Amino acid sequence: MGRFMIWSTCVRTLRGGEGYDWYYHSLDAQAAQIRTQIMDGAHSEPWVFRYKDIRSFWSLVHHERVGGVRSLAPTVWEPKSKPIWFTEFGCAAIDKGTNQPNKFLDAKSSESSLPNYSNGGRDDLIQKQYLRAMESYWNDPANNPVSKEYGGAMIDMSRAFVWAWDTRPFPVFPNNGELWSDGTNYARGHWINGRTGARSLASVVDEICRRAGVVHHDVSGLYGYVRGYVRTNVSDARSSLQPLMLRYAFDAIERDGVLKFRMRDGADAVSVDPDYFALGADDVSSLEQSREAEAELAGRVRLSFVQADANYENAHEEAVRPDDTTHAVSTSQLPMSLTLAEGRQVTERWLAESTTSRDMIRMSLPPSQIGIGAGDIVELPADGNEGGGLFRMDRIERGASQLVEAVRIDPSVYEPSEIADELARVEAFVASVPVVPLFMDLPLIQQEDAPHAPYLAVSASTWPGDVAVYRSSTQENYSLSDIVSARSIIGVRLNELPRASAGLVDRGGSLDVKLDFGALSSLTQEALLSGENLAAIGDGTSGNWEMFQFQDAELIGAGTFALSRRLRGQLGSDALIPDTWPAGSWFVLMNGTPEQINLPANLRNIEQNFLIGPANRPYYDPSHVAQAHAFDGIGLRPYAPVHLCKDGVADHQFSWLRRTRMGGDDWSLPDVPLNEETESYHIQIKVEGQLKREVMVGSSVWDYTVAMRAVDGISGPYAVEVAQLSARFGAGLAARTVVVV
Repeated sequence: MGRFMIWSTCVRTLRGGEGYDWYYHSLDAQAAQIRTQIMDGAHSEPWVFRYKDIRSFWSLVHHERVGGVRSLAPTVWEPKSKPIWFTEFGCAAIDKGTNQPNKFLDAKSSESSLPNYSNGGRDDLIQKQYLRAMESYWNDPANNPVSKEYGGAMIDMSRAFVWAWDTRPFPVFPNNGELWSDGTNYARGHWINGRTGARSLASVVDEICRRAGVVHHDVSGLYGYVRGYVRTNVSDARSSLQPLMLRYAFDAIERDGVLKFRMRDGADAVSVDPDYFALGADDVSSLEQSREAEAELAGRVRLSFVQADANYENAHEEAVRPDDTTHAVSTSQLPMSLTLAEGRQVTERWLAESTTSRDMIRMSLPPSQIGIGAGDIVELPADGNEGGGLFRMDRIERGASQLVEAVRIDPSVYEPSEIADELARVEAFVASVPVVPLFMDLPLIQQEDAPHAPYLAVSASTWPGDVAVYRSSTQENYSLSDIVSARSIIGVRLNELPRASAGLVDRGGSLDVKLDFGALSSLTQEALLSGENLAAIGDGTSGNWEMFQFQDAELIGAGTFALSRRLRGQLGSDALIPDTWPAGSWFVLMNGTPEQINLPANLRNIEQNFLIGPANRPYYDPSHVAQAHAFDGIGLRPYAPVHLCKDGVADHQFSWLRRTRMGGDDWSLPDVPLNEETESYHIQIKVEGQLKREVMVGSSVWDYTVAMRAVDGISGPYAVEVAQLSARFGAGLAARTVVVV
C-alpha cells in the first residue's frame, strides 16, 4: 500500500484487509503492524464488527446486542429488502489517501489530519484509482448481487455520490482567492473538478503500444498521472513515448518477448559480487569506472510546458545548481500539461540525475549472469576509493561474456521534492459579446500592401481576445479567413466636419471624437509630414472613407479628444471629401492595428459573406456578426489628376498633371511613376449634370474646339471631369472644373 498502490490493490481491499479481516487494537499495534483477526466466537457473526462487510449486513437478519448481549429475537429488518446508497464517497488527492479516504487537510478545521503514513504530498492518481476501484467493483454483478425482493442491486450505483464535485466553475475555483478562501485546500483535497479528464500513465502508454501494434507489453509497473499530452504530428511509438519517459522517469525493456515498462525507482536491485566478474585479457577484473568532466554538466535546466489547473497557458520552470557559475543551460519543452510544482520537480530531478549519472562503469559478466538484462539495477560494493552504489544497465553486448555499460543512479532522485502548490493565475471570465467590425476598402497605405484587399478594424465593448473572421461566397460552408488579435482604436464623431482643401493644413474648428478604447496623442509637424497619425473617417460602408491626418489631439473628456491641425484627403481621397461629415460618422486610427484580410484577387467586386466574432466560439454562435460586402479594390484606383487648367478663348485646351498611387516620393525623378499599363484618361463634358461628350485620350492635354462645342450644343457654362484610367480598375476619381463661356 502507499504511493505505489495500484487499482487492483484498491479493489482487493474493498472486501478484505483492515476493517474486514483484521484490525489494529491500538496505535502501538498499528505502528508495529500487529493485526488482530476480526472474530465473533460466541455467535459466529464476525460481520457485525466488520465495517466493510456491506453484503452480510444487507443479506442477513439482524440481532441487537445491548450491553454485549445478543437478542434472541431479530429486528424488523428484512434481509435484502431495500438498496443501499452511497450518499458520499471519495478520497483526497494526497499521498496514501486510500489508507484513510475520509481524511482531509484544512487549516481552519479541527478535523484536519493526514491519512495514516502519508507524507502529505499531492497525489491525484491515487484519488483516480480509488474512484475507479469503487465504480468497477460495485458495478460487477459478482460483487453487487440483485435482490429478489425489489429486483435491484444491493448497492444502487445510480444513487452513489462522489465527494466532491463543486458547482463553482473550474479553474476560477480554486484560483480566485479573493472570492473563495478554501481554494488553497484544492490541491490535496477531495475535489474532482479539473481531474476527471486526466488519465493514468499506464493507460496512455498502453494506448500508444496498441495503436502501434505492440500486443505483448506490460504497463503494470508504471505509476503516474497524465493531465494532458499532445502529439501534433503523426509519429511512431518511440517518438510518442519519449516525452512521457522523460517526464515520468521510466524505461522500456524487453523480457522474454514482452515489452515491459519500469519506473526508474531503483527497486529490485540485484547484488553483483566482483569475484564473479569475467576476467580481462590480463586476468584482472574487467570493471572500469569513469566520470564525466564537471564542465560538461548543465548548471541550469529550463522546462517549458502547458500550465494545468489554470488557463492552459505556456509556463516555464527552472532548476539551478547551487554552485553554478559557468555551467551551460539546458532547455527543453514538453507538450504536456503540468502544474507549476510538477514542472519544478521535473527540472530538479533532471538536474540531480545528470549529476549522478556522471559516474559510469564498464564490466564483463560471465554467462552465468545472463539473467541480468538492460534496464536492470545492479548493486556493487565499494571498491577502494570508490564507494559502492546502484547502477542501471544501459547497454549489454552478449558474446563469450556480457559486456555491460551502466550508469550510477540514486533512488532518492526519483522521489518528488516537497514543493507547495501555489494557486494559478486565471483570467477573469469574459462573456462572448458581439464585436464591432468595420470593413474599409482603402487606398494603398504601404507599398507592399495588396491593392485589392480591404482593411478590417474590430473593437468591442468587452474585448474577447482573438477575433475570427469567416468568409463564404454563399451563406453556407464558411471557412476561416483571418484571426484578428489586436483591438483597433475606433470612435464616432461628436460634431460636424465641413469640407476643407487638400494639401493645406485645415486650421478650422476641432474634430471631436469619442473613443470606446485607447487614446490619441499629439505629434510634431515633422512626424505629421512623415505620415504619422493617419486616420480614416467614413459612414461605415466599405468604400466611402476619407483619409486624413491630425497633428494635435487634446483630451477634453472621458475618452473624448479634440483633433486639430488636420491634413485632409490624404492618399488620393481628396475627391471623396463631402461638404460635411455629419456627427456620428466613424473614426478609425490607422496605426497598423487594422490589417488587410485574406481575399483572393479574383473575388474583387464579388459579394462575400462574413461572420465575425470571438475566436473561442464557433462561427454559428450568436456572438458572431454577419455582414456582406463586395469590394472594389480601392488600392487599384488611380488618383484624381490635379491642376486641371483651361487655356484659349475660342478653342479651349485643357491640361492636367497625373498622380501616382505608389512610389511618388522620390523628388529626384523627372516625373512620378505611371503605375498603370498605359497612360490614358477618361474625359466627360457635362452641362447641369447631363452628359454631352466623353472621350478617352492618351496624354494629359486635350483640345475642345468651338466646332466641337457647337456639335454638343454648348453655348454657356459647362463642366469638365478628367479621370485617369486603369486596366484593372477602370476610371479613377475625377478632377473637375467649370468653364464659363
